[in-house]
Amino acid sequence: MSTKKNTSGATTEVRIGISDTPQELHIECELSPEQVIAAVTAALDSGKSLSLTDTRGRQTIIANNKISFVEIGQSAERKVGFATA
Repeated sequence: MSTKKNTSGATTEVRIGISDTPQELHIECELSPEQVIAAVTAALDSGKSLSLTDTRGRQTIIANNKISFVEIGQSAERKVGFATA
């Protein structure tokens, strides 16, 4: 199994609450937190849909009137395996 390795080492995790449903969207993207904030703010201000592309190249489009909250956090690359201290 092979996955695309992020060259920058850090990604931004975005959690989006959708109105009228208890489920949330979790998206890991290569944008900086500031870029995600700018994209969300632009979508909400303009009345257009929010479009984000994840680290695997999949695009998610959310209608701006369905966004109930957006949580943004920086995440470091996860280590897999065993290590000795």
